[in-house]
Formats: sequence, structure tokens, C-alpha cells
Amino acid sequence: MLRGQKALVTGANSGIGLATAIALGRAGADVVVNYVSDRDAAEDVVRRIEGFGVRALAYEADVSDEAQVTGMFARMLEEFGTIDILVANAGLQRDAPATEMTLAQWQKVIDVNLTGQFLCAREAAKEFLRRGVVPGVSRSAGKIVCMSSVHQVIPWSGHLNYASSKGGVLMLMETLAQELGPSGIRVNAVAPGAIRTPINRAAWETPEAERDLLKLIPYRRVGDPEDIASAVTVLASDLMDYVVGTTLFVDGGMTLFPGFATGG
Repeated sequence: MLRGQKALVTGANSGIGLATAIALGRAGADVVVNYVSDRDAAEDVVRRIEGFGVRALAYEADVSDEAQVTGMFARMLEEFGTIDILVANAGLQRDAPATEMTLAQWQKVIDVNLTGQFLCAREAAKEFLRRGVVPGVSRSAGKIVCMSSVHQVIPWSGHLNYASSKGGVLMLMETLAQELGPSGIRVNAVAPGAIRTPINRAAWETPEAERDLLKLIPYRRVGDPEDIASAVTVLASDLMDYVVGTTLFVDGGMTLFPGFATGG
């Protein structure tokens, strides 16, 4: 599906990023595994991807740091020659009530979740525009998949910085898609709902917590990272060549606001 393509996945040594990097490798892409900590985990992802007969490279970079991002892209172009797919996945939470949230907590989340996606998308777009469409590789000049969240549309008390960052990702993605679409570049987003990842372990790891969480999910199961990875892989392929500027919600129906099934 992605044979011969070159992909970069940020935050790829755990959770959704890990599953996505492996899925892209399984589909035939060479993959740069970005991480900001735990090199051993990143190298393990590299070994798993190489098991599919493709190339992989672990690269440490903080996506909120411009110099580190440009360095990462320079290394990728040196190693792989180009980039075809960017999955801007790196993200974090620093939760607090609005009246207690510090500027540092606010800024860190915005810097990583929003500015980090901008910096990576900017660098990927430069290469897409330079290279253009390569027949036989992909119908598009490049693909950017922004990792958003159901909280780009669902307010989330106690998580003002996170929800604001994901609302920003929506406009970032749509504006990039509008601007870059005429050059054959496809920009879209995937918006996960409740997924079993380290970032939200408290919400699902006990039977009581999972029961409460399932009240928000009409499909009545918590998602797995592989659910998101599959969506990203298909979205990055030519099967979705006419999909531009769209958010694909992968949430078991969470955005259906299930509380209203019984009148609210």
C-alpha cells in the first residue's frame, strides 16, 4: 500500500505513535521514529519495523524546538532522500483547573501539541513542494496527517490547554489543506476518542474507571492504538487520494454525545 514511500512519525516510541510507525512499516514505508525520551523504546520500534524488510531510523527531537525539528528533517533527507508522509502525532497533557493552570502548563501543551505540528508540517511541505509528484510512488506530492482529538469539538473541563491545542490543530490542518492542496499535497487529521495509551491510563486501567468511560462511548469499547494506526495508514495511502482537509473521527461514536440518547 505504501511501498517505496518515506514516512516520519513524531512521538513514535509509545502509544498511538508507536502503533502508527509499525503500521506504516508493515504497509511498506521506510520510517523515521521520532522520540523525545526513552531511546531504548524507540530502537525497539525500529527493530520491529525493520522486520518488515524496510528501513527505519530513530531520531531524538523535541518537536517544539525549531532547531531540533529542522535538524531532524535534514537527517531524514540525508538518510532517506525525501519524505512522502508526515504523521504529526507528538502530544502531551498538563492538566489543571483553569484558575490553577500555570502559564508554564499552558505554554508547554501549546508548544508541543500545536506549534510542534506547525513546525513539522512546514518542513515537510517544503520538501513536498520542492520534489512534487513522483509517478509510481504516490498520486500526491505528499501527505500530512495531523493527530487531533475528539476534544477539537468537545469541551473538556480541567484540560483547557489540551482542548485549546486540539481546536488549534483543526484550523492548522484545514488552513494547510486549503493552501497546499493546489500543489497536490493532501493534509488531513485523525481525531481519536478514548484510546488505551499511557497518556490516559487512569481513565481505563481499573474496571470502575473503564465502566465510567464506556458511558461516553456508544460502541461500548475503549479503542486500541492499532485502531488509530489503521486509520492513519489508509488515510496516507492513494485509496484516500481525494480526501483533503478532513478530520476522520476514530472514537467509537463519542462525538455522538451519547448522553442525549436518553434525552440528555
